[in-house]
Amino acid sequence: MSSITITDVSQELLARLRAAAARDHRSLNQEALELLEGGLASREVDEDRVRSQVAAWRALAGEWVSVQTFEDEVSELYAGRTEGRDTRCARHGAQTGGEFNE
Repeated sequence: MSSITITDVSQELLARLRAAAARDHRSLNQEALELLEGGLASREVDEDRVRSQVAAWRALAGEWVSVQTFEDEVSELYAGRTEGRDTRCARHGAQTGGEFNE
């Protein structure tokens, strides 16, 4: 097996790693390897899925035609929401209430 050395690890990160290792009943090394493996696995891309999604986007590109303005389209989308859902704009925190607020 190969080995690596990781430098410049903050005390906070080391404490979190130790806590995770203790919680999972692993050594510090085992926990670090598990986290590295999981982190890298989550970043791997399913190339077939990506190709399929890109093909779908390309098939749709340029197909949308509307007689409504952008603002009217957005207002219609907001108006179609069901009651009880939060319609505040995440960027501004303002209630949209079915109106277009940029």
